Amino acid sequence: MDITALNPPPSPGEVFRYFQTLPLPQLATQQQPPGNGLVGLPVVFHTDGPTTQTFSVDIRGFDVDIVATASSFTWHTGDGTVLTSTDPGAPYPDHAVSHSYRSGTYIAALTTTWSGTFSVDGGASADVPGTTTTDGPPVTFAVLQANAVLTDPYD
Repeated sequence: MDITALNPPPSPGEVFRYFQTLPLPQLATQQQPPGNGLVGLPVVFHTDGPTTQTFSVDIRGFDVDIVATASSFTWHTGDGTVLTSTDPGAPYPDHAVSHSYRSGTYIAALTTTWSGTFSVDGGASADVPGTTTTDGPPVTFAVLQANAVLTDPYD
């Protein structure tokens, strides 16, 4: 007797519900220069957290492998500007995400959008029909105004 109809493989929608509950990393915002920035010089943002995670879950007795991939990075700069990229950024000189500020104190944070693929019992891979997000811890930094001061070298 074939009981497959009584327990069909997980649907994409069912996998998506599991996908939304996975313990995906909350990628931290890294900025350069570390500490304070300077007016007129861009602050470089990047993250060095893992951008791919693999999970094996049991859904109603089926072995489901889910591969979550960071597909979009949304940088909240703290001054109302939002920068979105498909790149996790990189430190200087290879930077891809940067922002210039006025003097002040800012709180920046990163929201990562995750997409995924899944396979059931080692079968063909399919896309998870939706995305989920994680919010990384915020980072606070000051941007200072540097002023040149002329001095007499003979004083």
